[in-house]
Amino acid sequence: MSDANWGSGQPSRNRPIRLGALSAALTATLALLCCTGGAGAFFLTELSGDAAEERVESQSACGPDHKVDATGRMPRSAGYGERQLRNAAIIIKVGQDMKVPARGWVIAIATAIQESGLKNYANSTVPESLALPHEAVGRDHDSVGLFQQRPGWGSVKQRMTPSYSARKFYEKLIQVPNWEKRSLTDAAQRVQISAFPDAYAKHEETASRIVDALAGGAARTVRVADQAVCNSAARGQIAASGWTAPIPGGVGSGFRTSQRPSHNGVDIAAPKGTLIRAASGGRVLVSRCDPDRAGRLSCDVDGWPNKGGCGWFVDILHANGNITRYCHLVERPEVRVDQRVKAGQVIGKVGSSGNSSGPHLHFEVHVRSDRSSAGAVDPVPFMRERGAPLKGAA
Repeated sequence: MSDANWGSGQPSRNRPIRLGALSAALTATLALLCCTGGAGAFFLTELSGDAAEERVESQSACGPDHKVDATGRMPRSAGYGERQLRNAAIIIKVGQDMKVPARGWVIAIATAIQESGLKNYANSTVPESLALPHEAVGRDHDSVGLFQQRPGWGSVKQRMTPSYSARKFYEKLIQVPNWEKRSLTDAAQRVQISAFPDAYAKHEETASRIVDALAGGAARTVRVADQAVCNSAARGQIAASGWTAPIPGGVGSGFRTSQRPSHNGVDIAAPKGTLIRAASGGRVLVSRCDPDRAGRLSCDVDGWPNKGGCGWFVDILHANGNITRYCHLVERPEVRVDQRVKAGQVIGKVGSSGNSSGPHLHFEVHVRSDRSSAGAVDPVPFMRERGAPLKGAA
C-alpha cells in the first residue's frame, strides 16, 4: 500500500461555515525568556466570534513544573496590559500552590477573560472606602473582581484580591465531578452559573497561549499518574489545552506535498477498526457518506485509488472557528449532526471507504470556520502547538 495512493480526503461538497460577522481581532506579541533560558516569541490572537488563525513563531521548551513569578517582569504585549498579565500570573501561581493541574489554569484564565478581561473590576455601587485599588469599574449588580464574584464568595475586599478570588474559583472547580474531562465552558459554567454559559469556550485558545507563555508551555502537558507529562496527548489523554491526538498511529502521507499538492490533510496509518477520537470538544457539523466521483454513495465497501470522496466522514467545529475532519471511516460514524462531543470522545472507527487504498485516517484541520480547501492548514504543527502531537510527526 503506497502513501501516494491514499485518499485525498476532499469531500465533494465543501462550503465555508459562516458564524456571523468577523469581529475585530486583537494581535499581541509576548516576548519572554523560557524556563530553560532560551528566548521565544508568542503571537496571540484573541477573538470573539469568528476566528483568525493563530500562530507561534517559536515556543519555549515545555516545562510543566516551571514556577510562575507573579511579582517579576511580565512579557510585553500589545493586547494585554502589564496588570492583566500579572493577574493571569497570579491565577496560575495560586493554581500551582494548590496543586491544581494545568488544565485548571486554562479554565480559570479563560473564565477571567470572559468575566473581566483580566482586569480587577470594582463596581459602581461599591462605596469608595471599600473599592480598594482597582483597574476598572463595572455595573454588573454586586459582582466584583477578576471572576466577577458576588457577595456569597466573600467580602468586597476579599473578592477584590486576585489571589483570594482565584483560590475561591479553584476550590469550586475541583469539586465539580470529572472537571478535567469536561469541556471548558461546561466546567466554568458549573462554577460561575453565568447567564451566558457558552461564552467561555471562545477564550480557550487564548487562555492556553497565556498559560504557555507564563508557565513554560504548561498548556501542552497531560496529567498522567498525577504527573504532568509534556506533549503526550495520545490514546485519549487530553492536554491541558483541551486537545488530543485522534488516533495513536504514525503520520504517513503529509500535507500538500510536492507529489500531492491538493492533499489538504495528513494520513495516519492504523488497523481497520481502530477507535477515532474527537481531537477537541465541539459540535458535529457533518456526519455522512461522501459521494464518489460518479456521485454514488458507496461507503459501506472498501474504496480504491481515484474513486474520489472521503467515504464515511465527520467534521467537528471547535472553539475559535477551528474545524477538524476525519475521513475513510469503516462504517457510519457514531455521532450525529449538531451533537456536542468532548475531547477524546469516540466518533468512529478507522476504515478504507472512499478514495483510499488501505485502512488509515485522513485527518484535516481548518481555520476561520472555513471547511473549504482555502481554510486547511497543516495538522502537524497545529496539533504539536497544542500538546497533542501526531505520533511519528517531527
